[in-house]
Amino acid sequence: MASSPLVLGPMLRYTDETCAAVWVETATDAEVSVHADGRVWRTRTFTVHGHHYALVELDELTPGAVLPYEVRVGGTLVWPEADATLPAPVIATPAPERRLRMAWGSCRTSVDHDAAGNRRHGVDAMRTFALALGEDSSLRPDLILLLGDQVYADVTTQPMQDFIAQRRDIEQPPGEELKDYEEYAHLYRLAWSDDANRWLLSTVPSAMIFDDHDVRDDWNASLDWKKQMEATSWWHGRIVAGLASYWVYQHLGNLSPAERAEDEIWQRVLAHTGPDELDLSTVLDDFADRVDREPTTYRFSYRRDFGDIRLVVVDSRAARDLTPTARALVDATEWAWLDAQLQGGVRHLLVATSLPYLLPIGLHHVESWDEAISQGAWGRRAARVGERLRQMVDLEHWAAWQNSFQALARVITEIADGGRGTAPDTLMFLSGDVHFSYIAEVDRSRGSRILQAVCSPVRNPLPRVMRWFSVVMSYGVARPIGALVARSAKVPDPPFEWSTVKGPWFDNNLSVLQDTAGGLQLTWHTGVVEDGEERHPRIDEVSRIVVGPRTAVESRTSAR
Repeated sequence: MASSPLVLGPMLRYTDETCAAVWVETATDAEVSVHADGRVWRTRTFTVHGHHYALVELDELTPGAVLPYEVRVGGTLVWPEADATLPAPVIATPAPERRLRMAWGSCRTSVDHDAAGNRRHGVDAMRTFALALGEDSSLRPDLILLLGDQVYADVTTQPMQDFIAQRRDIEQPPGEELKDYEEYAHLYRLAWSDDANRWLLSTVPSAMIFDDHDVRDDWNASLDWKKQMEATSWWHGRIVAGLASYWVYQHLGNLSPAERAEDEIWQRVLAHTGPDELDLSTVLDDFADRVDREPTTYRFSYRRDFGDIRLVVVDSRAARDLTPTARALVDATEWAWLDAQLQGGVRHLLVATSLPYLLPIGLHHVESWDEAISQGAWGRRAARVGERLRQMVDLEHWAAWQNSFQALARVITEIADGGRGTAPDTLMFLSGDVHFSYIAEVDRSRGSRILQAVCSPVRNPLPRVMRWFSVVMSYGVARPIGALVARSAKVPDPPFEWSTVKGPWFDNNLSVLQDTAGGLQLTWHTGVVEDGEERHPRIDEVSRIVVGPRTAVESRTSAR
């Protein structure tokens, strides 16, 4: 049987009322065309390190339309596949009056969906949602937002290790971790090629942002961490391949047509008119090297508006300032952009950051204390201990960057009090990373409600011993003890208090946020295997909350 000219995709990326983008990876240089609504849009592939890609831009679409579509490569129909069992993929453009419905989550490993894979990694919540959507189109979200660790470049699966071993000595650094672009390309293929998830990403628009495992655990945790990596023989190749492949596989599709037109790499694609396929290998490698050295020269963060709901997606990894005297989770250039996006005058303001802004309060205090001693509050010896602890147990969320935490606290309080335009009903952080889910709220009696929602993992559960550790570190006696040690290192108190409304729970989850007449409704969904049907799990609701203006109606349901 001949191999398909389509390697990966199609993936439906940025979509609004009148336009859409369809991304593909193909086997060879070719013309790629998308056929929908009696029209055809065409483009030619570009290449990166021997891999061929296209992003087809569709325009002048009808708002509120649901358009079945086909993809052809070199004139050959490649999607939908002839033996497809799921519904035909569609491009659904939102109507102006439509209320936002968005699926979101983070942290997903790519292993088989059989008994062995499900026993070790749990049921894939994204695949479960895809299968449920295939049976009930009313579940369709307007967007699926993936908040980091879409791929794991440092903790690889056996199929990925088998691929690495075919190319190089896996006993030599970086061993089982990724080394170059070719290995990243294979990792993305493993992540997005199973039947149900591939179909989901072909029929629901997606937006993404990286977190540490997309590159390496604790990526940019501190200047010491970065120096340790740069002293290795392999780090430079890893970070260049990681950022270059991220631009191709994730970031390009996040951009609106106007943003793509201004992007320095995409401008080269648009300007290319020669007879040969455009090769961006050197261009992207140079770009990635520069962005790692000078993060202020490029922005991975972006903003989306859905009527009177604003979504701001924040890069909390590549844009860090690691300079000891100016240490910040987002550097000055990134902060200026973020500050400009954080305004009132919208009904709901959603801030998506892979790392939770509001950790459980006990853990917040522990992280702020560790930052202080790592920076020398208790002397050099304690600083070395603090740095080891930071890297050992991942103490590097917003709480561990107090300058950034306090600055953002001032901004969101100003927004919630109506100091930046009409106060939103809700100001909500959406995050992942920590491998447990919860929702917390700032204690306020007026103005906007400020909340933190976390959905993590989609498929990568914490070992049970780590679950107990997370609970102990986050709740109970951790709160007063954490506050005491933080004050002992002269860490300023947070400018407000918050508490956990629901959670934590540790299921593999995908969350759905829906704008309703009563407020923002959030549900968390997991997959349950019945009668040995490992590849066809049943979707189960784990938790639900409705966040209205100054009220909350909540319930917890479970059929398990």
